[in-house]
Amino acid sequence: MNDDQVKGRLTDAKGHIKEAVGKAVGNEKLQSEGLADQAKGTAQKTYGDAKEDVKDAVKGR
Repeated sequence: MNDDQVKGRLTDAKGHIKEAVGKAVGNEKLQSEGLADQAKGTAQKTYGDAKEDVKDAVKGR
């Protein structure tokens, strides 16, 4: 597991928490920030996954 995968998962989790808190307190801005963090985290996690796939493919040669 590489840094991008870890950071992406943490950012995604943070986004889920922000979204839930935003919903609970009726704060649409916080809720939107949570959704944005989730998207950012998913993108970073996907990038990290791709890096691992490439690294594994190179090792397999």
